[in-house]
This record gives sequence, structure tokens and C-alpha cells, in this order.
Amino acid sequence: MDTNATGPKAAGAMLSQEIFGAPCWITLMARDLRASQSFYGAVLGWKFQRARLGDEFSVALLGGTPVAGIGALAPALRVPVAWTPYFAVADVDETAARIRERSATVAVGPLRFPVGRGAVAADRDGAVFGIWEGQLVSDWQSWRKNAPAWVRLRARDEFEAAIFYGEVLDWACGRPGCCEVAYEAGDVVLRQGGDVVAHLGSGAIGAAPDALIQPRWHVYFPVLDVDSTVQAALRNGGSVLGQESDSTGAEATLCDPDGAVFTVTTRSRG
Repeated sequence: MDTNATGPKAAGAMLSQEIFGAPCWITLMARDLRASQSFYGAVLGWKFQRARLGDEFSVALLGGTPVAGIGALAPALRVPVAWTPYFAVADVDETAARIRERSATVAVGPLRFPVGRGAVAADRDGAVFGIWEGQLVSDWQSWRKNAPAWVRLRARDEFEAAIFYGEVLDWACGRPGCCEVAYEAGDVVLRQGGDVVAHLGSGAIGAAPDALIQPRWHVYFPVLDVDSTVQAALRNGGSVLGQESDSTGAEATLCDPDGAVFTVTTRSRG
């Protein structure tokens, strides 16, 4: 975590000069923090260090690079365990107001933390995401370019979703640091500085009993070998929800022992 910011507003200003509207972090709120660390350490090779948010929060590292945050979910909260992407914003209060104005939900916050301010929201289809004002890692550009993770929205309609997120997060607004949006190969593709940072696709069904096809943000982790990662997940209490391979690479969708779903892949995010 960054220890040099002089306060949330200063950190937010520093981040917004570089990027805004792009995924800047991912988090998992687990029911058992230590068990979750053990699972992801064994499956993805992560190491953990304490975060500045307190004893119940940790930062996952891969080769010394921050990958994600894992925290302990309060036992009284009966909510699904899931990976959540956070998007960088210059002003969390203004962005939260935009979310509400467009008939979506701000479920938690905005709240102040030692390293910034954040909120958790759900779009009009129910897909959960976070917004963050501040600097979560000391080098976001390295986090992005090393691709420790990337995200994809499974929406009912990718164009409608792109309009919502574009209005909320200032995509394609023309200001320096904003994200560019294009339609490519059946997806809405989000780029920042020319690099792909997210995909938005259609086909989700809001009332589907299968969580995999409900509207949601889905997290991908690159790995060197999908098969060995799958075996490690099975050995450590996880399950496999799907696996495929073709000429472009292989991927498998896994579920951790807490129920959080994610995909491991050897394919390029582009």
C-alpha cells in the first residue's frame, strides 16, 4: 500500500491526473481471512502482507507486485462472497451521486479509509462494483501493465451497460486520462492509454438461478498452466465450474471454498 500520500484528497488528485474510470484494484471479502489466504496462496502462489486498513485486511503479492486485497467479511453480513473490481474516480461523492441519479444503487459508503475514500455500488442490472478516490497501490501503471488481473462485465446488454458506466465513470469524455471505448469482436472493450483494461459483454440473465449467467463483474487471473492450477484448487477445497482450451490458450472457471468465482487463463486480455 502507498505510505506517502498526504491524505485522501491529495491521493485522489495524484491518481486522477494519471487515470480515471479504469479498474484500479480488486478485492475479496472472505468469511475466513486466514483460510482464504491459504487457498489463494496455494492455488495462485500469492504472498500476503498486512494492509493499512487494519488487521482484517491484507494485500496479495505475486513476485512482489500487489495483485488484490482480501479482507474479512463481518459474520453478521449474510452476503455472497465475491470478487469486486474498483474503478478510479476523482471524486467519490460526485460519482456516487451519478450512480443514484441513474437508478442504480450505492450499497455501502462513501466511507473514509487511511488511504482514500470508497463506496460499493450495484448497477441497474445488479452487478456489484466499487469506486475509489485515492491511491491503492504505489504504482498503478505497473499493476495494469503486469496484468495481475483483469475484469469483464457480463451484462444483459453491453451497449446499455457501456452508456451507464460511461456516464458514471466519464469514459470517452475526451479529457486526458480517461478511458477509450470501442466495439470489437462482439464486446465493448475499454482501454486506458491504449491498453485493454476491461471487457463488457451481453447475454446475462437477471433472474437466472445459475450465478455464472447473472449480471456481474468477473475477475480473470493469468497463470502459466491452467491444468496445474485447477488441480491445486481441487486439492485445497475449491471446485471447477468449467474448463476449455483452443488455439488461443486455455482457461478454467473456479470456485473457492467460500463460494467466490473467478477464472484462471493463459489467454491475453486483449
